[in-house]
Amino acid sequence: MKRMKRRELIFKVITYTLIFLLLFPLVVLVVWSFTKNWPWPNIIPREFGLRGIKYVFGPSSKSLKILLFSLWLSSVVTIVTLLISIPAAKALGVYDFKGRRIFKMLVLAPVIVPSVAVSMGIHVTFIRLGLANTFLGVVLVHLIPCIPYGIRILTNVFEIIGESMEMQARVLGANPVKAFLYITLPLISPGLVSAGSLIFIVSFSQYFLTFLIGGGKIITFPMLMFPYIQSGDRMMASMYSVVFIVSSLIFLVIMEKTVKTYYKAENYFYI
Repeated sequence: MKRMKRRELIFKVITYTLIFLLLFPLVVLVVWSFTKNWPWPNIIPREFGLRGIKYVFGPSSKSLKILLFSLWLSSVVTIVTLLISIPAAKALGVYDFKGRRIFKMLVLAPVIVPSVAVSMGIHVTFIRLGLANTFLGVVLVHLIPCIPYGIRILTNVFEIIGESMEMQARVLGANPVKAFLYITLPLISPGLVSAGSLIFIVSFSQYFLTFLIGGGKIITFPMLMFPYIQSGDRMMASMYSVVFIVSSLIFLVIMEKTVKTYYKAENYFYI
């Protein structure tokens, strides 16, 4: 009994400590977004103000319009990435072929190699192809850092579920499309939510690639936020950061709820 109580106490201490470490920086960020002056070593800010919230939500900054555009851009990137990742992940997770491990390592190359190292070459290529300074070009360049995460997560999912259920449906007369839509897709839907969430965050937070390929014509929310972070304007940087975090969380929750509601409505089994 004593050991059990000690373990429970240790578990609670660790849990509350992690919660505190996660929430405390966010609380400080929210306080800074309404703070004019907070000199060291004051625990409480000296002056509060609404300059940040007035500017971000004011019509002159166009921040909300750019935020909605960024959400749309990242949603397109997420859908395209998942469409590419599903067949690639199934091949790596289910089928056994020569060079499988090498391909798994090569998939992670865009994550391992810094984007700055290859971005200039990509930019020159996109200029020649007429994709620079376009929405399509930005979507394509976002796929580079996003695809590795999608394939890696879904590969693990396919390794767990295998293809026995899909093959059983094929034996019972289902064609490949119906077997995938009614069997495989519901089975991998939790993995799709996880992969889609990570892909969306990676795309939504892209700054350098968007700035380079977009050429200043395609403006996203991080492009508004980063100059304030670099300039040291903590109120504006904090307010933009809070809006960035909250909008990301809201979008991810809506996406997860939508997927769950869809499969429940269609009487699919959701794990």
